[in-house]
Amino acid sequence: MSRQAVLRLYKDILRYGETLRLTNKKYFRYRIQTAFRNNKNLSDEATIDFQLKKGMKLLEARKVV
Repeated sequence: MSRQAVLRLYKDILRYGETLRLTNKKYFRYRIQTAFRNNKNLSDEATIDFQLKKGMKLLEARKVV
């Protein structure tokens, strides 16, 4: 995945967070930012792909786990 795809996913997840009604939006934003920062330095392609698919599934399912 390219850097551009990761940034698009990040922005899409943050936008999705703004639409949530029964969730603390500030906390959701904090968790997403923290997750992306923690995964910023990943170098293993399999791990990177896993994390990206995990983020895409969150958007597809429209459910916060």
